[in-house]
Amino acid sequence: MSREEQFAIPVEIMDGFSTDDDATREWLRTLSSVAHDLLRQWDLRPDGDVRSGEAGVVVPVHRADGTRAALKLQVPRAETRAAILGLARWDGRGVVRLLDSDVDRGGMLLELLHGDQSLETVENDDDAVRVVGGLLARLHGADAPDGLPGLGTIATDMIAAAPEAVRALDGADRSRFDRWVRRVSEAAADPGGSLLHWDLHYGNVLSADREPWLAIDPEPLVGDPGFDLWPALDSGWSADGTVADAPRIVRRRFEILTEMLDLDRERAAVWTMARLLQNTLWDIEDGDPVISTSAKTVDDALAAYGASGGR
Repeated sequence: MSREEQFAIPVEIMDGFSTDDDATREWLRTLSSVAHDLLRQWDLRPDGDVRSGEAGVVVPVHRADGTRAALKLQVPRAETRAAILGLARWDGRGVVRLLDSDVDRGGMLLELLHGDQSLETVENDDDAVRVVGGLLARLHGADAPDGLPGLGTIATDMIAAAPEAVRALDGADRSRFDRWVRRVSEAAADPGGSLLHWDLHYGNVLSADREPWLAIDPEPLVGDPGFDLWPALDSGWSADGTVADAPRIVRRRFEILTEMLDLDRERAAVWTMARLLQNTLWDIEDGDPVISTSAKTVDDALAAYGASGGR
């Protein structure tokens, strides 16, 4: 019996994966074989349905000692290596614990969290955003390991890409885009040195046994803590076109997070602009030459903080 026959990743879970690059196509081709090898290497037994996300797949497993865990498989690339470096440094403090890893094959053995109970299930939004603020404070407090991407390089690359990208935008969007580029250029001289999560939206905070809530799916980099706020500011309402008070939600979350993290609000607003700039550059690259409605909402909601100093 082949390794693929012994353990096969269901084909239907891969529908959401982009196959535009050779690395992803090769990863998908060998995925079941790699999963089988890691199950054997770490003495694991599959226990439950395989789940897929935007970046990889998760196989619930039992370890040899009977404890439950999760085998996560991602395309072995720089982002996967960064995730392993960050998780190893945090060592479970505010984030899912890394139990073992195989960088070359994109494998991570993680403690098992409650995947069906994210922060999106919390009804009181102040309570939810305070959970995010508490987790970010812990994550940012760790010393950044060597080998992670830096916000200074990311900001420089964005600024370099802006002159070509802006040509795809119309007049109103172009003016907003140019303002973002100008403000981010001013901030780029001091990109910060904290260890960031990069993607801590409400869906990336799960209920756990050892703590009420833990972060998952980090994309670690080194930079200013203000660059880490946008995912939480954007969570929930941006996917629901019926939310009428989105600007108030954004401002309230921003005030709570900047207070909890002791951030200068003008600086944090500018680094949030950097996230909006980054997202827009990605959209233009993907053939969508407009600034999204949600990005405009966040930008407008934080305009007062970006224009004034202090907290």
